[in-house]
Amino acid sequence: MRAPITDPTFQILPATPDMLSDILSLEEACFSSPWTRKMLEAELTGNQFAHFLVALQKEQGETGGPTAVIGYHCFWIVFEELRLMNLAVQASMRRRGVGRALVTEAIRRGLTHTATRAVLEVRASNEPAQSLYRRLGFVEISRRPRYYSNPDEDAVLMELDPLTLETQRRRDNVLATGGGSTTTDSR
Repeated sequence: MRAPITDPTFQILPATPDMLSDILSLEEACFSSPWTRKMLEAELTGNQFAHFLVALQKEQGETGGPTAVIGYHCFWIVFEELRLMNLAVQASMRRRGVGRALVTEAIRRGLTHTATRAVLEVRASNEPAQSLYRRLGFVEISRRPRYYSNPDEDAVLMELDPLTLETQRRRDNVLATGGGSTTTDSR
């Protein structure tokens, strides 16, 4: 498996049971109908298909290590399907690449486990999340009326099929259109 994603300000690592309280706090801060402690614990420790990643903020300075949970991602890998379940990023850390890094690492892990497609549901009003997923190659495939509660809201179903990383997709598009260069842009 590849090394965890690192950034000058955060690091992506597998979650551990001792992080449950921090994950629950983030869940409650980010969602109007948050998962309960029992639900999160079942996903973290009892679901054979579930995987949990956390983004840990690093201390400033050269020797600074990971400190606080600033994001988490729960996803399932069930045979050929990667199912993105919950993604949460601390409000003050949004739009800094944390969510993108968490989803990218989930895709990497899905590919490692031979997943061929990814699916997710997102609130219709959550345009920032939909935008993130679109930038990663996901497309809307349908809607589920009144899927969410508190408040009642439609779910947008999105899919990435075939499952690829953004850089692979760009390279494939360049080659398919007859372009010569396969440079990537990390923005």
